[in-house]
Amino acid sequence: MGVIGLVASTAGTEAGAHAARTRALAVLRVRSTALAVALLPAAAAVVLLAGSLTGRIPDGSAVAAARPAVTAAALVVLALTAVVAAVVVRARPALSPTVPVPEETAPDLYRLVRDLADRLDVPAPSAIALTPDCDSWLEDRTHPAHRARPAPGGRQRRPAAPVLVIGSPFLWWMRVAELRALLAPVVAGTGPSAQPDIAAARRFVRGLDAAVAVAAGRPLLAFVGWTARLLLRSCREHAAEMERGVAAAASERAQAVDYGLRIVAQEQVGLAYAGWDRLLNRVALPAWRMGRWPSRLDAGVVSALTELSRRDRLAEGFASRLGERPACDLLEEPGVIDEAASLLAARLFHGGPERPCPGWTPVSWSQYPEEVVDRKWRLEAARLHRVLEDALDLTACPAGSVPVVDGTPAPPTVARVLDRLTGPAGPGVGERLGARLSAELAREAGHRTDGARPPGGPGGAAAHGADGPRFDGLVPLFPLQPPRSERELLTDHVTAMICCAAVDTAGAVPGLDWLDGPALLVGGARRADLARTVLSLVEDGDGEPLRAWLGEVGVRPEKPVRLG
Repeated sequence: MGVIGLVASTAGTEAGAHAARTRALAVLRVRSTALAVALLPAAAAVVLLAGSLTGRIPDGSAVAAARPAVTAAALVVLALTAVVAAVVVRARPALSPTVPVPEETAPDLYRLVRDLADRLDVPAPSAIALTPDCDSWLEDRTHPAHRARPAPGGRQRRPAAPVLVIGSPFLWWMRVAELRALLAPVVAGTGPSAQPDIAAARRFVRGLDAAVAVAAGRPLLAFVGWTARLLLRSCREHAAEMERGVAAAASERAQAVDYGLRIVAQEQVGLAYAGWDRLLNRVALPAWRMGRWPSRLDAGVVSALTELSRRDRLAEGFASRLGERPACDLLEEPGVIDEAASLLAARLFHGGPERPCPGWTPVSWSQYPEEVVDRKWRLEAARLHRVLEDALDLTACPAGSVPVVDGTPAPPTVARVLDRLTGPAGPGVGERLGARLSAELAREAGHRTDGARPPGGPGGAAAHGADGPRFDGLVPLFPLQPPRSERELLTDHVTAMICCAAVDTAGAVPGLDWLDGPALLVGGARRADLARTVLSLVEDGDGEPLRAWLGEVGVRPEKPVRLG
């Protein structure tokens, strides 16, 4: 960067920092104004009392008569102010769920971040943590409730800088140089964070936000919540502009470090997000719904993105890039960190417990086809078989038993499904089947959630429901998908029945597609054309495309299917 560019960057950094500090002072003025308003009745009471003691206010005057009321009001306001201040100061600000990365487990990563901070001339982050998402940020954890207890006889040190939170997919997908360029603007944010006015304004806003959360649902703290919300509305615009100024200053400061490489890194961010989203929705979610969690999600995102680049005819360019050192090499034990991040992802996106327990166990990628895909197909085929006769208003069967027609067990075959959905009443049968499947899933969820729970306390017990385990009332913070419609449920269950038949009678095997999840492999190749034929059957009642597909693959639809 030339001299003119350096001067312009410095000027931009100073302008952004000045704008951020100006807005921080505006936030602090809101705090000062609120305190002044709260002290106003007390000041009036002091003036009245001083006037009476000095004889300037006659005892029989109207002003003197108002002194007891003013004093009482002042005491009430001071008491309420003390309560609000205590809640704001003591309320614990929310923390992002992360996987801590101690320095001894990633000395090279800490060395990279500190070298980056030195080049940017800003304080180094106090610690590093990972989040199972495609984002990175600084998080202030200086609140007393967030600090670990000191060792016996030791003193607790207050962190001098915020914690650097890094998206775990970045470590596995990005190269070391790309990660350094991507983190430069984030690490540069520790400079404004150390500015006293900005730090004080941020603490005030976080305290108000935490106070609102504490007061929610507590009638005794209704006044505290109302006051905190009022103050938040008063300083919201100033706080937002302050953060924009901080981001602008950090971005300008980081331009001096790996600016050209940062453009390439930003392109990888978009690609990583796309692959991560597909992996969670198509691959991880089916496993989570069965009480299994893939233990190497971050390693899987590399395979998913490599497959995505191959399908988009970008493999040649990415192949040369993947030859460079991956950022996960900066970790001493990447497999352990990946497993912890994978478990946290299951908790955030599906509501899983904090640790493995009965009914919630890890699964490796090599076990995924057998442990997840095949089991998923068998369970869904069995459910479709159970509800099929009920949907036709024939002999109803209790959950878990085999349907019977005229006293003879009805075999679970693809032929029976085809006959029902392609007959004269096919569309109506399909609607009834979808409704029955939805009701069956809801019933299973309610029955198993109300049943006996394994010991272990909150978050430690699993109960399998319609779309997977339910863990003592825990719900995902960031649900991936809305509930499936009745037609989607029917399509999934019919597909599962056909896949089971293909495995049992045509030598097919369950497989894993990194972008689309569970896949049927025939002769070692994925048969993605099955979905189109099933849709024709479910939506239009046209079974000819599916019958042609079954004949091509060699599936015998009249043979009974082995159920899970």
